[in-house]
Amino acid sequence: MRRRTFLASAAVAARPAPSSPPSSPPGSIDYRDYSRVLPNYLTRLASEAYQRRKRTLAAIATPSAAQQRCVWARETFWKLIGGPLEKTPLNARTTASLDRSSYRIEKLIYESRPGLHIPANLYIPKSGKPPYPGVLFQMGHSLNGKAAAIYQYCCQGLAQLGFLVLAFDPMGQGERTYYPKFGANLTRLPSADDEHTVPGKQLLLTGDTATRFQVWDAIRSLDFLASHPLVDPTRLASTGNSGGGTITMFLAAADDRLACAAPACPNTENLACANFNPPGSTDDAEQDFLFSAPAGFDRWDTLYPFAPKPLLIIVSAKDSQGTYSPRYLENGREEFAALGRFYNTLGKPQNLAWHETPLPHGLSYDVRMEIYRWFRRHLQSNEQPLDQEPPVQAEKDEVLYASPTGNVVRDFAGLTPHKIALANSASIRTPERAALESVSRLLSLDSPVARLTVKGATRIRTIKVEAIEVESAGGVFLPAWLFHPEASKQNGRLIVLADSRGRNVNWNEDSLCQQWAEAGSAVCACDVRGIGDLRPEFPRHAPGHGRSHQEEEAFAWSSLMLGKPLLGQRVTDLLAFVRALGSGRKVTLAASGSLTVPALFAAVLEKSVEELQVRGGLHSYRSLLEQEQPSEPFANYLWDVLRITDLPQLRALVKWRSL
Repeated sequence: MRRRTFLASAAVAARPAPSSPPSSPPGSIDYRDYSRVLPNYLTRLASEAYQRRKRTLAAIATPSAAQQRCVWARETFWKLIGGPLEKTPLNARTTASLDRSSYRIEKLIYESRPGLHIPANLYIPKSGKPPYPGVLFQMGHSLNGKAAAIYQYCCQGLAQLGFLVLAFDPMGQGERTYYPKFGANLTRLPSADDEHTVPGKQLLLTGDTATRFQVWDAIRSLDFLASHPLVDPTRLASTGNSGGGTITMFLAAADDRLACAAPACPNTENLACANFNPPGSTDDAEQDFLFSAPAGFDRWDTLYPFAPKPLLIIVSAKDSQGTYSPRYLENGREEFAALGRFYNTLGKPQNLAWHETPLPHGLSYDVRMEIYRWFRRHLQSNEQPLDQEPPVQAEKDEVLYASPTGNVVRDFAGLTPHKIALANSASIRTPERAALESVSRLLSLDSPVARLTVKGATRIRTIKVEAIEVESAGGVFLPAWLFHPEASKQNGRLIVLADSRGRNVNWNEDSLCQQWAEAGSAVCACDVRGIGDLRPEFPRHAPGHGRSHQEEEAFAWSSLMLGKPLLGQRVTDLLAFVRALGSGRKVTLAASGSLTVPALFAAVLEKSVEELQVRGGLHSYRSLLEQEQPSEPFANYLWDVLRITDLPQLRALVKWRSL
């Protein structure tokens, strides 16, 4: 034993044994860590969904069972995103062309649905013999869409290698920017991601999704590519980076015509995964499948209908450090192994490959080379080594414009996602009277436990104040202040106050709670999930990603994907407070700001609430569709709500009591 090791061992041996933690002194008040309540609830839901899906996949042991899974995955994908649309004329036209030494570019405009214009560039090889393999190139979330330099490089490289490539601007990017700055073409929103998510939230109110919007554009673009006279329709492929890689995955689920695919840096991460890190992998609207967890479906299921065709999955090893969540690589590798077993069951293990680049998120040179080699091998039967990318040079954005000024909405007075959402709502007739069972299903309510615990008590002059905790859904604990009036002044009324700023803004002397208690009412100032002390803790991750995912909107997306809307969770919480405290009392439910919506739902569902007082808040769900950029918190959104009810109809149901 070396001297240093000996001395260290001796020091450890001489150290006194650790004493047990000191016991709490008399009168101690032990609050739990309320910031973990919502994350723990979602973690339980995610863990259950993960285990169910894992057991289902493990049971697939025959080609017949594998084929059934392929069929189920495709059907479930369409069901979750809203279903396919009717195909209408593309009305495709070439607006101009560019001639380069080894390829030419045709500038195109076509319509994925009537009035919804798609600008695109078609890269046509000058060498080789047609018909060529066709590649649908899908963009990541670059502000300038198909004009982003690295995407041009890949399209130019593929064309010089003998592929005919169609590159189109996705929803909200490039010439399809829907929220442009005044006098400019690029977005006034914080990012291209917001161009997808702002209208994506509006679409879901009508039972539509940004996912269907983007997938349908890809399907119609594939229609154009497959019908081109220079393309072999039996040799079609898709690739793309980041969001383009993700839509490539979705296209693989939706359309059987693809013969080969190579998604690069896509969101290959399930929401319900091992070691779930709340709120999990919540991203742009088109990447979040609502109610996918109860359906047993997750992002990797989009790749199963494609099996056993040639599939190359390319990821950045750095993406788990900020671009996506920290579970990105861990979950991706696990799911790739499961998909590999699936390919093996179907007898084609050689058709599935995984490549990791050490470089950051992007269509880097090495990633492009992997795509070239994969497509050459599987679409051209070309096994010759490829050691260098063909010469590439990016064009300026305006050189690639297919529209006159670089914005198809302005140039052709075309549709926007917002206009489509508004038209969807106009076709929906909301029932005059909501069926309470339908409302409960819409909210996906848990049965409230409504168990009360007093944590501590004190007095503020003549008012007794208790710190209480109410168990809502099983294992969900909610803090509140309970104010008791003097016995001589009691009027038999309980006021449950849900302030969107949290329970701690109304507890002190001269506050609203004190005034009500002095007037004779018992008052419960409560927090509900995501509000006040129940705001969730920060996720475990790099600061930039963790900070953005600690926001309420990320938890609202996660809740919808896990099948329990955050609005429904808050309604359950309010019902728990009313049932835990309201026995034998007249109950008033009072709410402000964003909590007026859950308070209204709770008042409708709980007949013991005799009076509802609301201040501010949302007027109607339809009003959100009339605004180009609504500001209502996403926590109050519900899937396809207008077919069931709207807030004016709910208010009509409580008017017979008091509103």
